Amino acid sequence: MDVILLKDIEQLGAEGAVVHVKPGYARNYLLPQGLAVLATATQLKAAEARQRQQQEKLQRIKAQAETLKRKLEGHSLTLKLSLGEDEKPFGAITTHEIMDALQREGFELEKHALHLDQPIKSLGIFELPVRLHPEVTAVLKLWVVKE
Repeated sequence: MDVILLKDIEQLGAEGAVVHVKPGYARNYLLPQGLAVLATATQLKAAEARQRQQQEKLQRIKAQAETLKRKLEGHSLTLKLSLGEDEKPFGAITTHEIMDALQREGFELEKHALHLDQPIKSLGIFELPVRLHPEVTAVLKLWVVKE
């Protein structure tokens, strides 16, 4: 029996795929759970239309991420770090502070787009990767200066 999957199912296939399964599996599990529909001509056309719409949506999202990448890479961010006695850093610059500074400058990013392995505790110029999309990563230039 051929069915069209409405959701990704591990060991079977991805959403929108037409798969051949045993009739009992389709009747007793896939169809009642809303995980698949019978592969009729009208359902195949509808599935193709859904896939086209989804591909167009993914392309729009990727294009927006590319635009944001160009803006981020053409921009540099300056943050101040307090230094204590003997020029030792007093505190650190964290991901949260960088995201707040980006937001103040008009960049709306997802919470987990920027990832630091550890907080920045020194002066200098840093290049930080910002993941905007699974296929698009921008490099943000961060200047850490003395307060």
